[in-house]
Amino acid sequence: MEINASIVKDLRERTGAPMMDCKKALQEANGDIEKAVDYLREKGMKASLKKASRTAKEGIIGSYVHPGSKIGVMVEVNCETDFVARTEEFNDLAKNLAMHVAAANPLCVTREDVVSETVEKEKEVYRKQALLSGKPEKIIDKIVEGKMKKFYSEVCLLEQSYVRAPELTVKELLDSKIGKIGENIVIRRFSRFQLGEAIE
Repeated sequence: MEINASIVKDLRERTGAPMMDCKKALQEANGDIEKAVDYLREKGMKASLKKASRTAKEGIIGSYVHPGSKIGVMVEVNCETDFVARTEEFNDLAKNLAMHVAAANPLCVTREDVVSETVEKEKEVYRKQALLSGKPEKIIDKIVEGKMKKFYSEVCLLEQSYVRAPELTVKELLDSKIGKIGENIVIRRFSRFQLGEAIE
């Protein structure tokens, strides 16, 4: 099937993938742009899995101060080489992640970072809610599991919907960047400051 330049350009703008990858994805998807997006996303995830074991010690501290100077964020984003850390794309990623943290206010980077006491407390609340609503005992665990998944998607940075492209999680955004840039990328930590939040 003949793929014209305009649809390749559209796909490139949507995904940020290289031109030749976009063309191949559209050929694989018979010109269907949505299928091509899925194809590129899967390809990016496979590539990122291979790179995820590589050490990421370089990087930058991205920062963002919200207009009005009431909220500020710093986020450490690591990559493998200083060369990549200095690229405009990597710097934009770090800044956009800082903006995301300002807007979405996660508690931590991954679900493994959530304090175990908090996890147990949440599970207990959801279990009591399910029991009080009269749900059968045999499905309580499934209900609690579903509620915990939603809880993690609200408080863990990597599991949140990315504010600039809500159809992606932050993890999926990171995977696509790893596939495109060709290096492992890790969000190491972040700090979010909100004016007056620590004052009783």
